[in-house]
Amino acid sequence: MKRGEIRWYKFRRPDKKRPVVVLTRDSVLEYLGEVTVAPITSTVRDIPSEVFLSEVDGMPGDCAINCDHIQTVSKAKIGALITALSHSKMLEVGNSTRFALDL
Repeated sequence: MKRGEIRWYKFRRPDKKRPVVVLTRDSVLEYLGEVTVAPITSTVRDIPSEVFLSEVDGMPGDCAINCDHIQTVSKAKIGALITALSHSKMLEVGNSTRFALDL
C-alpha cells in the first residue's frame, strides 16, 4: 500500500464499499494500524474540496475525491488496488485538503 493509491474500502452501514485514496505518507505506512483516506464518490459537485477523476485517471467513470470527508480507518480493511494517482492529481488532492481543512 502506498500514498496516492486508490483502493476499495467497505464502510459501515449505511454506507457501502467504495474507492478511497490513501493519504498517509509512505514513510509510516508499515508502522501504523490505521491509514488516513479520502472517499471517492460518483456525486461530483465541482467544489474546491473535491478532486475530479475520470477514465483518464484509471476510474471506470466520472467521480470525485471528497476531501471534506477525510477519515482514519483500519489498514486491515483496505482492499484491492484500483489504480494510483499521478503526481499532478496528488498535488490537487493537497490543495483540496488544505481548502477543506482551512489550512
